[in-house]
This record gives sequence, structure tokens and C-alpha cells, in this order.
Amino acid sequence: MRLGAIKAGGTAVVCAIGNERGRVSERRAIPTRLPEETVADVIGFFHGKRVDALGIGSFGPLDLDPKSPDYGTITTTPKAGWEHYPLRRTLMEAMDVPVGIDTDVNASALAEANLGAGVGVNSLVYYNISTGIGGGAMVTGKLLHGLVHPEMGHMLLRPDPTDPAPKGFCAYHDGCLEGLASGKAIEKRWGMKAEDLPDDHPGWALEAEYLAQMCVNTILLLSPERIVLGGGVMHHRSLFADIHWLVVEKLNGYVAHRAVTESIARYIVPPALGDDAGVAGGLLLAFDALKNQ
Repeated sequence: MRLGAIKAGGTAVVCAIGNERGRVSERRAIPTRLPEETVADVIGFFHGKRVDALGIGSFGPLDLDPKSPDYGTITTTPKAGWEHYPLRRTLMEAMDVPVGIDTDVNASALAEANLGAGVGVNSLVYYNISTGIGGGAMVTGKLLHGLVHPEMGHMLLRPDPTDPAPKGFCAYHDGCLEGLASGKAIEKRWGMKAEDLPDDHPGWALEAEYLAQMCVNTILLLSPERIVLGGGVMHHRSLFADIHWLVVEKLNGYVAHRAVTESIARYIVPPALGDDAGVAGGLLLAFDALKNQ
């Protein structure tokens, strides 16, 4: 069985060939430009490779209602030129195979739950802390959808009094998670990218504060059995230790489960699949599309 996967991000679209176990045999990263150019290159990558199905994990927002005539369409995205673009339909018509689609973070959650850090648990939340922030969730073995799909990156936080930019940098909301804690927010606040911040820079303490608030909100709202924090900002591994003690402090004994009180370093964890979680999730979405065709 040959499956195709697409991880569509605002900077690059990663195309891959692999199997339902998440093993990748071939991949290519394509710069994200306007949809006509980008999707033409994506279709070119898969031409002649004879995949049995395709799975897409994409930036959004997306229409994920299977009953909608716009199912699989990117909707009100801030990504210029991609508004109301029928991504799933365009690729399905071009490739003539079953196509599964979900958000990029839900795809990562799916992969980590089945193949990575969430093996053995029934519920998991995955956050991608990168240029932007998004979150995806598996609840009782199913990806979480509702009125639309989770937009965890836009939860409202309590600005820290030491923050020189307490409103954040989101074009839609003051004081939201993405506007306060994304890689873009770090760069705008401090004038340098996250990877260039020195280890002792005060920006890291502020970042840990906001990500701890994110985790506390998640624990209280969804009560997942594991939280996975991925993305480029989390390559700064010392963030995890700071997030762990801040989460315990902020919960203040209210959630008294031993996963929090005794073993939080095994509860809030990095992705076992690393930066490949999104591609592996695309392969699993393709496999599900093939089973359900």
C-alpha cells in the first residue's frame, strides 16, 4: 500500500510517500506561494507515483463538515491568496484517489496518539508552538471537531505584568495565545527570532509563563491524559522544566491526579515523532480515507 501525505503550512508544504505505520519513503518540501503555483507543484510531486489515497493536514481555518458543499476548503485564513480555496476538492479531482483532510495540528495529534507519545492513552492534546500556534485533540480515540474545529491558538490569556507587549501581536484578538507566545510574537517583542534568544534571556521566562497558562486551561477544559508540545519554539528544551513547575503552581492542588502531582514530566512531553508528526498524521488520514471510501 502506497499512501500520500501533505503537511500544508504557511511557509512550506511537505509532500511525502509512506505507509499506514507512518514510515516515509520519499518527501519534498515546496515553498508556500499562491495556491495555483503551490498546488501545481504538489500535484507534480505525486504524478506517476500511484498512491492509493492522500491525507492532508493543513493550516486553516478549514471547513471540516463532510456534509458541507465546501468540505475541505480553506476558509477565512490570514494567509493571503488562500481564502476560500477548495484544497481537498482540487487535489481529489487532480489525483482521482480518496482524500482525507484535517487541520495540521489534528493530524499531528492523530500521529502522536497512534504512533508516538500518546500510545497507550485515550485522550491527547497536541500543540504546535511555531511561527503561529495551533492545537489539536484526540478525545476517546477520535479527533475533536464541533461547530468548526478547535482554534486553541486563540484562547485568551492573562498578560504577564512584565510583558512589554501585553496585548500581543494577533491581528484578531488582544491577549490571545498566538499573539503572546508564538514564534512571530517572540520576534516582534524582542527583535530577534526564538532560535537566536540567549538561554538567559527574560523572553524564555515569559514564554514559559504563557505556555503554562495554555496547559492549565487545557487540563481544566479537556482533562487530556497527555499533552504534547511540538514546533520550533519547543526546540528550546529547557522550556519544559519551567512549564512543568509553573503548571503545578498554577493548578495549586486543584487537580490532584498523580500525573500532575508526581510525574508531570511524563504528562507534558515533547513529540515522540519530532517534526515528522504532521506528515505521519497525513499518512494516517490517507489510510482512514481509503478504509472509508
